[in-house]
Amino acid sequence: MAGGGISLRELDGRPVSDLAGVGDRKAEALSRVDVRSVLDLLTYYPRRYLDRTREATIGALAVGEEGMVLVRVERVSARRTRGGRSLVEVRVADDTGTLRLTFFNQPWRERQLSEGTEAVVFGRLDRFRGDVQMTNPVVDLVGDRTGRIVAVYPQSEAGGLQSWDMDTLIAEALRRVMMVRGFADPVPTAVRDRYRLVGRAAAYGGIHRPGSMQEVAEARRRLVFDELLRIQLELVQRKVDLERTARGIAHTVDGDLVSAFHERLGFELTVAQRRTISAISADLAEARPMHRLLQGDVGSGKTVVAVSALLAAVQGGHQGAFMAPTGVLAEQHHIGVAGLLAGLTVADPSTLLGSRPLRVDLLTGRTPAAERRRIAADLVAGGVDILIGTHALIQEGVEFGSLGVVVIDEQHKFGVEQRAALRAENSDGTVPDVLVMTATPIPRTAAMTVYGDLDVSVLDELPPGRTPITTEWVADDDDAVWAAVRAEVAEGRQAYVVCPLIDESEALEVRSAEEVYAELSQGGLADLRLGLLHGRVGHAEKEETMGLFRSGAIDVMVATTVIEVGVDVPNATIMVVLDAARFGIAQLHQLRGRVGRGEVASRCLLVGDAPTAEAEERLKALVRTTDGFELAEVDLDLRGEGTIMGERQKGRNDLRLASLRRDREWVEAAREVAIELVGDGDGLAGHADLADEVALFLGEAESAFLLKS
Repeated sequence: MAGGGISLRELDGRPVSDLAGVGDRKAEALSRVDVRSVLDLLTYYPRRYLDRTREATIGALAVGEEGMVLVRVERVSARRTRGGRSLVEVRVADDTGTLRLTFFNQPWRERQLSEGTEAVVFGRLDRFRGDVQMTNPVVDLVGDRTGRIVAVYPQSEAGGLQSWDMDTLIAEALRRVMMVRGFADPVPTAVRDRYRLVGRAAAYGGIHRPGSMQEVAEARRRLVFDELLRIQLELVQRKVDLERTARGIAHTVDGDLVSAFHERLGFELTVAQRRTISAISADLAEARPMHRLLQGDVGSGKTVVAVSALLAAVQGGHQGAFMAPTGVLAEQHHIGVAGLLAGLTVADPSTLLGSRPLRVDLLTGRTPAAERRRIAADLVAGGVDILIGTHALIQEGVEFGSLGVVVIDEQHKFGVEQRAALRAENSDGTVPDVLVMTATPIPRTAAMTVYGDLDVSVLDELPPGRTPITTEWVADDDDAVWAAVRAEVAEGRQAYVVCPLIDESEALEVRSAEEVYAELSQGGLADLRLGLLHGRVGHAEKEETMGLFRSGAIDVMVATTVIEVGVDVPNATIMVVLDAARFGIAQLHQLRGRVGRGEVASRCLLVGDAPTAEAEERLKALVRTTDGFELAEVDLDLRGEGTIMGERQKGRNDLRLASLRRDREWVEAAREVAIELVGDGDGLAGHADLADEVALFLGEAESAFLLKS
């Protein structure tokens, strides 16, 4: 292995029972915290550190301050409280004063802290009945753990493991590794030098047994880089493999159909749209399958970009598929796309004039059987140019003549296998180009980690004519809220009222759609025409209700989050979101995007209290900005990367130390190095040790999953 040292694979193969002091009982306790091998032990990282190098004195400590003091024990007493708990009180002193230590349910402290003993105590100073004291402080008898940085590990009550147990075992593991051959270090020296990264031996030593907090910081930087590099190597490798091995379709991107579509739009494309269409066209012209993510904020014009890609396939004699996660969204896309393409024709030698109208069909679970059979037959024959639908597009019996481009909207709402199914080979062995879209902006570093095997395009500007949305946060849905709704309707416009649940729930003190609909029909909006839309409304009724709302026959739509994406009614200018704190930032931003779609200035009223500080920050952020990318960064800061990595849906999360929130620059550095190492298509042939680590941490199943994602 690299440098002749011990590899992480070897450490993974050594059971923790190989270490002195680990018998069957201790091994069982360790297994309960998923520590079975020496590698597991070394990657069981401290949760915090005590800086014992900065000793204070009793006299220098202020009440409310956390600190560490070296003391001698003067008196010890033990008794039971009236509640039956053990209470040990210890009087300690140094040259500047005295201090009382109080220990609850730790009777063994009476034996540990006998009179005359010297110890280091670490805790928060408070005042009780005139005396200064610490309650349940961390205690170390004077010894090798004094006067240095001490790692504090997650403790396990179930396993009976204390922090010092882990400290002792890890120290033994480090000693054994260094005594034998030391650590192998597979990251090239040039890379380590470029980013000023310490060696692997220094990293593991510094994270577990540091001499200073500077050592901790340097060790963490290196180990964070390793974690991120493994993921990026896998993603970049898979992307390169896909491009080299799969046979794509070299589309004709300079045909008349796309340009005719753009000329008929009636508005100028934004610079971001032109840039993205150009990048997609370059991909489509290549004889390798495109694998691209299109991010765009609400209303940024993703549909026009998607249709441009689909038409590039159609003008070359191929077909396009547009898959949406819900029937409502698929139907909305069908209405929108069919309207955009009405009047366009495609070449067809079988017709008298040599051409026919471009055909856009809809296929969902609600499509009648006879219509489904007709679409299936025409699809194979090439008579359907663009098929829009739900997961019904990938069901048995749906076969394309020649599928050229696939667009998957809100792709994170589909399962992995569903997304992979549309990329299956055509009968001639070619693989269609894939464009996945999301209207939920993803922070750059998260996109590079979760969607690192895709090329990423961003629509970062709104088309002209999109009006600003003013967002307000109000505590109660009082008369002023409903007066604002009535005022908009009086001007000939429409409104949404959004509720978290369909019906009443005693468990959650939130409004239900049906309850609110009934209340408003008889109260605050009794003089208006109300509609109700939620997940339990039948398909026919849902279609009828949406049709009435689009036509203006309904003034106010009371709904759940079924209107979160895809619903486009430009005349709707005000939205009221009840119990807004129950929604996440991304969902509130999506919902808000249902207004402001016309020429009239729009409002969004977020109603309800914020039960937590985090909820308050979410609502304040939405009031402050309508920039989805800024909100995505706020969301990442508030919730952490667990929700982002959850996009992967399953698999081992290798990010034990790394944080997409705190380590943004290291994500980008790891990406650059991964492209440098495997981007030439030769893979990790020259870096067998790194390849082995990627396989060890991610495994074949996870690797395949990342590709399908």
